Amino acid sequence: MSKKILVLTGSPNRAGNSTKMANAFIRGAEQAGHSVTRFETAYKNMRGFTSEPDDFGELAPLINDCDILLIATPLYWFSFPAQLKAVIDQLDYSETSKMISKDSYFFVSGGEKEEETYQLIDTLYHKVTEFLAWQEKGALYARGLDAPGEIEKSGLLEKAENMGKNA
Repeated sequence: MSKKILVLTGSPNRAGNSTKMANAFIRGAEQAGHSVTRFETAYKNMRGFTSEPDDFGELAPLINDCDILLIATPLYWFSFPAQLKAVIDQLDYSETSKMISKDSYFFVSGGEKEEETYQLIDTLYHKVTEFLAWQEKGALYARGLDAPGEIEKSGLLEKAENMGKNA
């Protein structure tokens, strides 16, 4: 059965590891016959809560409409990049009743190898999924893979592609 998948990215680096993992997931999902929409928060006007309009109005219907949501992000100061965090902030006050019952995946990349460095972002993701009643289906962490080509040798891209195929 074909599903609608939304890939929400946080990286301004289109050649970065979280982007590469998202691309691999998308490749697998499309091979499986799913329809995929990518929303790159780093290139959108995402402001969190202000009286000024932003691009969340473009994103909300995509979240409402999808069956599966992948959040792929780099680790910035133990958490999400600002634009992706602004999206998360707005989820609380948007039409959350339409945003429940999603399957979700979570991909994070960061320069630090230590697992405890990722505890804050991991906890925040779990709290978001709990609040919105999303079903967590899988997570991948690219920890400490900074050198060019390291992620390609790590096996993570193959895992991400398989997750997309099995979504």
